[in-house]
Amino acid sequence: MFTGLIQALGTVYPKGNDQFEVNPVSGQPELILQDLAIGDSVAVDGVCLTVTELKSQGFMATASPETLSRTTLGHGLERMFNLESSLRAGNKLGGHFVTGHVDGIGCLESSTPTASSWEMRFAGSGPGKTLWQQQIAPYLVPKGSIAINGISLTIANCDPSGTWFEVAVIPHTYAATNLRDLKPGSWVNLEADILGKYVAKFVQSRLNGNRDLGVEWAGMTTVSGLEDITPEFLAEHGFG
Repeated sequence: MFTGLIQALGTVYPKGNDQFEVNPVSGQPELILQDLAIGDSVAVDGVCLTVTELKSQGFMATASPETLSRTTLGHGLERMFNLESSLRAGNKLGGHFVTGHVDGIGCLESSTPTASSWEMRFAGSGPGKTLWQQQIAPYLVPKGSIAINGISLTIANCDPSGTWFEVAVIPHTYAATNLRDLKPGSWVNLEADILGKYVAKFVQSRLNGNRDLGVEWAGMTTVSGLEDITPEFLAEHGFG
């Protein structure tokens, strides 16, 4: 589990068909390398990779064929990558819950500087269009969360069908991540909000007539359907 707050930028070098050497080079590399051990997880442009070998200035990791086909790791490595170590118990959660399981890739359509941010628009096209429509578009909502190359960002706007979305990137995030290197046509890894996925699954099951999805919260009254979640129920259990 990650937060989407990037700690360092690094290089990634292929060492065979599925082996990669990752070297943090700027930002706060010590946050990536301190206490790093074999078996740990590191998000590389939002892709959760497992450390298989420690190097003097980095680590080795293996990517599965599924990962290579679904992410930008299979689409060129001549650039800087965003790096984040896994979330530790007790750490601040400044972004949102990011799993490191990329849903698909998107394409930068435009990046427009304003007085206070960069307005960036992304869309699904080319090799990533099908996965976009299936795995990303259903979870695009204004003010919702999305991870772009592992960066926790808020969706500023999107069209109703989910064919594109826009984010406003503050100067700090723009300067500290590889968003600054993107040009129109650049590919990025995208992960939709995991909480949105669970809500959509529950709602769709209800719409399909599945009334067997009971939910019980640590001793609270069992909730069998959306009609049971009333303002009175929420107030009784400490919400609102």
